[in-house]
Amino acid sequence: MNKTISINLGGFFFHIDEDAYQKLTRYFDAVKRSLSPEGRDEIIKDIESRIAELFQERLKNENQVIGLKEVDEVIAIMGQPEDYRIDEDEAYSSSKSTFTTSSSRTRKLYRDRDNSILGGVAAGFGHYFGIDPLWIRLAMILIVIAGFGSPIFIYLILWIIVPEAITTSQKLEMRGEPINISNIEKKVKEGIGEISDKINNIDHEKVANTAKSGANQIATTLGDVFLAIFKGIAKIIGVFIIIFSAMALLGIIIGGIVMMFTSSMPDTFIFNHVNSPFEINIPLWLQGILLILSIGIPLFFLLLLGFKLLLSNMRPVGNYFKISLLAVWIVSIITLAYFGIKLATEKGYEGKTVQKEEILIQPTDTLHVKMLFNDYFTKNVKNRESVKLTHDQNNNEIIYSNNVRLHLMKTENETPYIQVEKRANGKSHSDAKSYADKINYNFEIQGNNINLDNYFTTDSKNKFRDQEVDIYLYLPEGMHFFPDESISKFLSNWNSNINMYYGEENNLYLLKGDDLECLSCPIEIDEIENDSLNENVVIKVNDKELNIKVEENGLNIQTN
Repeated sequence: MNKTISINLGGFFFHIDEDAYQKLTRYFDAVKRSLSPEGRDEIIKDIESRIAELFQERLKNENQVIGLKEVDEVIAIMGQPEDYRIDEDEAYSSSKSTFTTSSSRTRKLYRDRDNSILGGVAAGFGHYFGIDPLWIRLAMILIVIAGFGSPIFIYLILWIIVPEAITTSQKLEMRGEPINISNIEKKVKEGIGEISDKINNIDHEKVANTAKSGANQIATTLGDVFLAIFKGIAKIIGVFIIIFSAMALLGIIIGGIVMMFTSSMPDTFIFNHVNSPFEINIPLWLQGILLILSIGIPLFFLLLLGFKLLLSNMRPVGNYFKISLLAVWIVSIITLAYFGIKLATEKGYEGKTVQKEEILIQPTDTLHVKMLFNDYFTKNVKNRESVKLTHDQNNNEIIYSNNVRLHLMKTENETPYIQVEKRANGKSHSDAKSYADKINYNFEIQGNNINLDNYFTTDSKNKFRDQEVDIYLYLPEGMHFFPDESISKFLSNWNSNINMYYGEENNLYLLKGDDLECLSCPIEIDEIENDSLNENVVIKVNDKELNIKVEENGLNIQTN
């Protein structure tokens, strides 16, 4: 049993056991002895920061203790001090070969302020893609000159979101060089050499750099202003992203958990009255899991983005954790795609059944049409449910739907008739027709009255197969038609050859040609021109003539 020691390494707090601490201390002592006094402190500081980053990647949680295993892994990456002793000439010459040696290594995107004109974005992309930043700057200038202003906005956004390479480790990552003792020492010594050269040549460069210094100062000031503005905007956007993603993620998690735990309780209200987001033939518990994974994971990353915009010093999430979530999300999307393809094949064909009945009434009779509803499923004839899973009066699990449409058609026959078509989809024509046959829909003809159900049902075993009912009411020329107000929500002009009436329900209509003429609709006096009111106006209503004349005391109306 070893003691645990708390240490501060590179600005981060770690728990480390005694043996690992002693080995790490000996390693730092060996590194210090291998370094020359010039720039030693800065090199040690960068090495500590890099080792702290490597320890963070290996810790699963903040309470985990660093052991010998983690120390050995980090030392293997950083290298032994005696293997990387270099002299001054090697340090300076290494900068000349950086471009050729780093092209094959993985780089990380940073802003390079050391070689910047404004924010170092172009220089950073130059390192990332292995090209001269001059070409990137020229391309942006040409795009702006061509009349496109978007590169400026994109540049400002990248200035905000792309971090600056500040530490030696970050500058090595930017150039694609391994972050070990050798490269850290080289980089620091290069910086010291550059400073020394600038001091030696300060008199020669003073005049040449005056103009550049003033331009850089103005650019830096403008950059700081824009940076402050966009940082404020980014924080506001971050707050909105956090609120939206947090609420959406909470809703998805609650909905998924409810679906998983209610899958074993088919008699519950929630299971019977709430439509699931996916198909009913997928187990409800699996739907809940897929809902959380396929939608919840992107919302989680969106939440992290909001916190990153709001908090500049937010601790990054481990790469293993992010890669694991991404892999799980890809698996969930593939699973959804599989079920989607399977569902599409099960609904690839349409089938229907047709029921036709004549309406035996006299040509002078008036045909009354009315929609009826079942007060067990709803309390209003105008309430419409596209489709839902519920149970009937006998507690049988059924699918209930108001996908019922009424179409008015003209016929050359002397008597009217009704044709009810029940439709459904399936994996074949026979399968689709079988689902259509199993739709339960009722209507009743009583003399000159037609009562139509505004709903249909089918057994839950028949699944959701886009079931619907279309009612075609065929009327002969000269037929009187009285539509009840209840049919207004179900009357469809699609696939009808009689123009929709635009009057009110509960009025008498006469079929003339392709139009329904209202015989009992109230007449608007405003429709009569004012000049015509000075004379007698004759209006026919139900085979009667009304003589209307404007007099001093009002209107004089007489019936002939």
